[in-house]
Amino acid sequence: MKLIIPEHYEALMDLKQTEQAIKNIKDFYLSSLSTELRLRRVTAPLFVLRGLGMNDDLNGIERAVNFPIKDMNEATAEVVHSLAKWKRVTLAEYKIEHGYGIVTDMNAIRADEELDNLHSLYVDQWDWERVIAKGERNIQFLKKIVRQIYSSILRTEFYICETYPQIKPFLPEDIFFIHSEQLRQLYPDMTPKEREDAICEKHGAVFIIGIGGELGDGKPHDMRAPDYDDWTTLNDEGFKGLNGDLLVWYPVLNRSIELSSMGIRVDEEALLRQLKLTGKEERIQLYFHKRLLEGSLPLTIGGGIGQSRLCMVLLHKAHVGETQSSIWPEEMRKQCKELGITLI
Repeated sequence: MKLIIPEHYEALMDLKQTEQAIKNIKDFYLSSLSTELRLRRVTAPLFVLRGLGMNDDLNGIERAVNFPIKDMNEATAEVVHSLAKWKRVTLAEYKIEHGYGIVTDMNAIRADEELDNLHSLYVDQWDWERVIAKGERNIQFLKKIVRQIYSSILRTEFYICETYPQIKPFLPEDIFFIHSEQLRQLYPDMTPKEREDAICEKHGAVFIIGIGGELGDGKPHDMRAPDYDDWTTLNDEGFKGLNGDLLVWYPVLNRSIELSSMGIRVDEEALLRQLKLTGKEERIQLYFHKRLLEGSLPLTIGGGIGQSRLCMVLLHKAHVGETQSSIWPEEMRKQCKELGITLI
């Protein structure tokens, strides 16, 4: 059990006030994000059919929760890991125009998660995707969208601090950008997680560019599936990758926290290149991949923003179980209760 025990923790609101604050954050942030990025809300699936290539592999090792469908000749459905591919198909089906996009509430079950203060079996995100032009597949456009997402987070923090005066703002006004290779060179003797902590403690809010590709030491900063984010295209700053993670330094736990994973998505060339690099070339026969390679899907940028994690950070909670209802080991529940951490 990997429970981080914060020093002198005291919840700033009771259960009833917390539940109301969660609703306020979710309503306010969704409205702010939708306005900032010009997103239309759509309804999303909880599960998809296996074999279409529509579910996401995340790091490539997670098992999808699945079940047979009695009325469809026992065809297998999989609970989604995220909606990166589904959103791109939806943009095409809804004929969403350039410069606009969609956002949805994504709910997932990740049975292989190692449970701790930040990781739960239940994942809830605002999953969003926006149509872009070929000329926007560059690092400057990626940074522009990241700044808009972070501005919405700051706006929500201000709103919550005004509504609940016991909560004080701590996020910095600006977000710092660094490529994962630059980060490796800056802290060559650290693990990727230690690097994240070091750079976030220094700058407060950081976007690490280039997640998935090999760095100078032959290892990736973190893993990414080959068929949604573009992590191999050479960008105009001389590094590979048009994706990344948004992290903030969180003083309650004295560590960095990832709030969003996002990026410019693969085009036909990047898809073939990344499938070859990862030995997944057989996927070109799947529904999603065929549609992408035949040119019937738009170029997009997209990602996910953790709902319970954002609520946890903005309400200064010590455990994500204080902002969502899930299953936790009994020993963790017992220890949290002794520390004054009330798991919903």
